[in-house]
Amino acid sequence: MHTDPLSNTFAALADPTRRAILARLAEGEATVGELAAPFEVSLPAISRHLKVLESADLIVREKDAQWRRCRIQAAALRVAADWVQQYREFWEDRLDALGDYLENQQNQEEASDDTDTGNAGSRRRKRRRNEH
Repeated sequence: MHTDPLSNTFAALADPTRRAILARLAEGEATVGELAAPFEVSLPAISRHLKVLESADLIVREKDAQWRRCRIQAAALRVAADWVQQYREFWEDRLDALGDYLENQQNQEEASDDTDTGNAGSRRRKRRRNEH
């Protein structure tokens, strides 16, 4: 079954260990052993995480003599970030519209309160005149 690249990216990012590996690789390339060091999992488990990241095109693994070095590959992350950005802009626009609506409602209530207060004051003045 073939899934689209964006789905592969989000599936790979769904795991906190893989996100931590990407965060480490954002600082620079590293060997598999260096990537495995902070985790309390086996080296084969880290290798499986790296395979998922590699199949999602989030990292590149290269063999350097006896070492396997990994580095981050930003293109797939950029696609995911662009996709998320569309929805961020959508929700920011919605929240701005809601803010404008609430501000308008508050201004209308304040204007209504001012009008009510003004009318009440004139009614009191009329009553006083009628009492005298």
